[in-house]
Amino acid sequence: MASASRSFSRALRTAAPTFRTASTRSARFVAPQQVFRQQYQRRGFASEDGKDKYEGNPNGMLYGAGALAAIAAGYGIYLMNPELFGQAKKAPAVFSPRYEDYQDVYNVIAKRLEEHDDYDDGSYGPVLLRLAWHASGTYDKLTGTGGSNGATMRFAPEGDHGANAGLKAARDFLEPVKEQFPWITYSDLWILAGVAAIQEMQGPKIPYRPGRTDRDVAFCTPDGRLPDASQGASHIRAIFGRMGFGDKEMVALSGAHALGRCHTDRSGFDGPWTFSPTTLTNDYYKLLLEEKWAWKKWNGPKQFEDVKTKSLMMLPTDMELVKDKGFRPYTEKYAKDNEAFFKDFSEAVTTLFELGVPFTQGEDQRWVFKSSFD
Repeated sequence: MASASRSFSRALRTAAPTFRTASTRSARFVAPQQVFRQQYQRRGFASEDGKDKYEGNPNGMLYGAGALAAIAAGYGIYLMNPELFGQAKKAPAVFSPRYEDYQDVYNVIAKRLEEHDDYDDGSYGPVLLRLAWHASGTYDKLTGTGGSNGATMRFAPEGDHGANAGLKAARDFLEPVKEQFPWITYSDLWILAGVAAIQEMQGPKIPYRPGRTDRDVAFCTPDGRLPDASQGASHIRAIFGRMGFGDKEMVALSGAHALGRCHTDRSGFDGPWTFSPTTLTNDYYKLLLEEKWAWKKWNGPKQFEDVKTKSLMMLPTDMELVKDKGFRPYTEKYAKDNEAFFKDFSEAVTTLFELGVPFTQGEDQRWVFKSSFD
């Protein structure tokens, strides 16, 4: 009996874990799945009707966008005004003009020459060349003073010199160009205008280098450094020799008298040198040699007029190119060969325009600008 009782109890103990294990395992795995499904359903559907609904703040995106815009604006202010944030302000980038920039200035001058054809014989070209010539012709190689570096004719002491009478018209003509291109110095602008005038009046190409600086009134040159048209050969050699020129350059540079005219209210003289005062050719030399000249009978200073038409004039210094034995061979050469004149004229003018200028770039870095005819 006791044996049977122990056998029955052992059987119960053996069977109980099997029953307990099955029911417990079932409860363990079923309950979490139900909870997961309930959580999933709650996340997927915010209401029983199954419609989607955003539970977050509907203005959040607007606030975020506003914050980003404010940050961007603040960064922009920092870039433009770093000193407001305790940072050192960056120095502005230095503008370094290139060939194209100077060509743009040339083009504007050329366009103004075309548009403003109401001066003298129809062009400001001759007076622009005279401005560049007189700004450069004050150079003294012994003292290193004067020359195109400075544009000191802007000031009364030099601008009022008798030889510079009438050049205010040229300076005023270039003021709008200076306003349009404030980075160019007056010194460089005046010389560039002279280059443009020569080329636009169908003269030779004139190489150009920038690098002139503007100076104050203290650098004005004394009166008397420019040629006096009433003088003779010794005066011509003294004036041009002071700049470092020889006879060939003196005669070649005198060829600029093919352009423009004299005015009684400026120099006292009157009339043009050639029949085409707005076109540069070797006609000046031809007329000197081929025409007959006589003293003009009038109340003005001594000058010559052509016997045939009495419409042309020559100055006493012009006639020296025929009378002087050192000058005449070059006068004859240029009268026969316009290309030879252009070559020597271009070289002499290039030298003249660069007298006294402390360039930082070499002669091999000169530029040649395109004219409106190219």
